[in-house]
Order: sequence, then C-alpha cells, then structure tokens
Amino acid sequence: MKWKGRAGSRNVEDRRGSGGFGMGGKGILGGGLGIVFIIVFMLLGGDPGQIINQSQIINQGGNAPYQQTAEEEELAEFASVVLADTEAVWQDIFDEYGEVYQEPILVLYSGYVQSACGTAGSSTGPFYCPGDNKVYIDLSFFQEMETRFDAPGDFAMAYVIAHEVGHHVQNQLGIMDEYQRLRSQMGQTEFNELTVRLELQADYLAGVWAHYVDDMNYLEDGDIQEAMNAASAVGDDRIQKQTQGYVVPDSFTHGTSEQRMRWFMKGYNEGDLDQWDTFSLKESEL
Repeated sequence: MKWKGRAGSRNVEDRRGSGGFGMGGKGILGGGLGIVFIIVFMLLGGDPGQIINQSQIINQGGNAPYQQTAEEEELAEFASVVLADTEAVWQDIFDEYGEVYQEPILVLYSGYVQSACGTAGSSTGPFYCPGDNKVYIDLSFFQEMETRFDAPGDFAMAYVIAHEVGHHVQNQLGIMDEYQRLRSQMGQTEFNELTVRLELQADYLAGVWAHYVDDMNYLEDGDIQEAMNAASAVGDDRIQKQTQGYVVPDSFTHGTSEQRMRWFMKGYNEGDLDQWDTFSLKESEL
C-alpha cells in the first residue's frame, strides 16, 4: 500500500505506556455493553478469558514516556494514514446517502486498556467499543498477524483497521443498537449466528473501503491478496481447527474463512452499500 508521505488522521489517541491496574470502575462483564463488547472485539480469535474484569488507571503523566521502537513508530504512522483513508471514504459514502459521518478515535495502547466497554488486554486483539466510538489496537498485534496467523503485509493490517471501522459504520447507522436489542430475545446459538452476520457485514464494509482506496491509486500489487490471506486466517473454522483440532459451527461468531474472504471481496467488487445486508439472507446464502 502506498502510504508513506501521506497525511495521517488527527483522531489518534496514544495511550501506550500509560497504564497498569488500579482501583475503581466496572469491569467488562458488568455494563450493558458488556456482551456486545465480548463478541465484537474478538476479531482475529481474541480470547474472552483474557479480559481483565477490573479497571485500569489511565495515567495523566505520572509514568515515564513510552519509548517506542522505530518499527512501532512506523506502524503507528501507518495506522494513522489508514484511519485517515477510512475517514475520507466514509465521509464521501455517507454524503451520498444523505448522512453525516462522525469520525471514530483510534486508540493505540500497550498491555491493557480501559474503554467505555471495560478493560481489555492486548491478547484480545483489536476491537471497537460502541460505547465510546473508539477503535483500540495494541500495535504488537500486527506482529502476531505474521507469526501466529501467517498473514503478513501492510494491507493485511489495513484490513484489520478497516474491519473495526466497519463496526463503527454499523454503530453510526443503528445496526449495533438493533443487534443489542435482539440479544435478550435469543439463545446463545441463535445469537452467535446473528454475530456472524454482524462480522461478515463488517468484512463487506472493509471491502468497500478497499474499493475506494484502489480508485485512489493507493494499492500495490498483492495488496488485495494480503487482505484475503488475513480474512482467511481469522475464519472461525480455521482458528478452531488450529487451536482445538476440530470445529464447532454453532459456536462460530465471525464466519468461516471462505465466508470472510467472500464478503470482503463482495464489498471490494461492489464498492457501495447496495448488497451489504447480511441480516436478511438465509443462512445458506451467507
């Protein structure tokens, strides 16, 4: 992806090195957004058992400044540029539909972070919190994408950011509210299936963003394949096969590798919201 030398977003909040565990606050399982958070943030196989059910004090200057490496500095700059690209794309699309796009904040953190949805550790992976309209990323996850998920490349990382911003788009358009409303009306298996639809739609939205970025001539040879590799690597079937040796379809929350790749490519090929409705389809059509 052609990103060096381009302007980044102003909506980046750097909390790296700012925390530790402290007193107070309600844990992730305590609030009304808790169940939404647990499902939504698990992009790329995050383990909900790693959520820390206590608050983190966000330091107001008491700790020493975070000493980032040159690689981390470049990753932070890259994430900022990708975020800026998502802002430009979604502002244009929302304008076309007569809506006003409110830009999310990207929070960079290290170790653990406090969000409006509770406290989470870096092992949960990137996540979006609908309670504060923020995307949270520990940059060390991008190294994990290469080593754990065998999904290297800058556009694999861009796909992750675009997917989480896709959840923000869903939140802006009221889909998250409806998703949460339906939670109390469903059993766990039904709700898991609903969550798959939510996640596949976010993959579609990431593909729509990639379509626009391609039109801007920012993509390079192999970029789309990098995103496809990442989508495949984080399919529920592939992750379950790797971690436990077998798959349990009723427990899927993000979709299979094939579904995730297909919905990303569908968004990329369509480049609009005309076919983004994953919720009205039969299960066999997903």
